[in-house]
Amino acid sequence: MDVELIVKVLPFFAQAAWVTVQLSVLALLLALACGAAGAALKLSRLAPLRWIGTAYVSVFRGTPALIQLFVWYFGGPQVGIRLEPFEAGVIGIGVNIGAYMTESIRGAILAVDKGQVEAARSLGLSRFQTLRKVTLPEAARLMIRPLGVNSVALIKGTALVSAISVVELTYTAHRFIGSTYRPFEMLMLSGAFYILIVYALIAVIERLDRRYAFD
Repeated sequence: MDVELIVKVLPFFAQAAWVTVQLSVLALLLALACGAAGAALKLSRLAPLRWIGTAYVSVFRGTPALIQLFVWYFGGPQVGIRLEPFEAGVIGIGVNIGAYMTESIRGAILAVDKGQVEAARSLGLSRFQTLRKVTLPEAARLMIRPLGVNSVALIKGTALVSAISVVELTYTAHRFIGSTYRPFEMLMLSGAFYILIVYALIAVIERLDRRYAFD
């Protein structure tokens, strides 16, 4: 292993890791918004809204994320939508993982004990009050781990944006492999940064899980 080379390229990988973190955070926020909206649609009493929610989940879970990313970036200009690579990466990854978030949020809401909901209604709470004061707080505890798993998948999925020239960790590794012909060092360095980012997120998830988990 060429340690001197690793030290030399380390600042470039650190900059790329910061791009990966920014992309992950923005895509995660978008994924949570899409997941909440998708779950609301799929739980709606109106059939057309449920169909829209089901179509969203089916399309974005049923097609490869890389294809979706290419559609956003290369296909967008054909319909008047021009996105920078970073913007296309955030939207592509966020909307894709949002489909998985939809099922996690929907599953957690459905898992709330119906007896608690009926008890709240019998005490005179409206449907909205029951949702806000009983269902969502209980569901939030149940969805911490599923959403955490999806968030980890999102971070690892950011490697796909290297295909549209976003200068993040995977793109940087490929670029230095081409100029140094040292794939082992470059890929190991890239992988080390991914591990740091993923385990930082896992630490946050476990902290939230311990704090809000059921006794």
